[in-house]
Amino acid sequence: MGDSMWDATAPGVLRLPSGKLVRGRGLRRPLPDGPEPQFGLYLLGSEPPETTWRRTWVRWPDFRLPSDPAALATALRDVLSRAGTERVEVACGGGMGRTGTALACLAVLDGVPAAEAVAYVRTHYARRAVETPWQKRFVTRFR
Repeated sequence: MGDSMWDATAPGVLRLPSGKLVRGRGLRRPLPDGPEPQFGLYLLGSEPPETTWRRTWVRWPDFRLPSDPAALATALRDVLSRAGTERVEVACGGGMGRTGTALACLAVLDGVPAAEAVAYVRTHYARRAVETPWQKRFVTRFR
């Protein structure tokens, strides 16, 4: 894999069907040990704190859906393309609802059927991922 990738066994790292690795995490917890991300997608209701790495912010209030679903789709396509060569993380406040929903949508983009994406992320990332019925419905309708 090399130094430009995540350790597949590190906490929060999701292996997509293509083999690409993406880390999900909660920003309310300290930055995990190990290498820093090279790119981050942050899903918050207000602008995230500064980072030393490149990042994209999609406005997404807690327990809700993204304010601009098209911007999320664009950002997730960017994450998927970067994940082949960079350490990419997706994060929200707690790392479960918005992050889980975004990771499930990323799994859809990587080939997981939309109806199975929430289960995929709950199995391979966190069993509590995707917290609300409307987040789950968002994933099943994501293309």
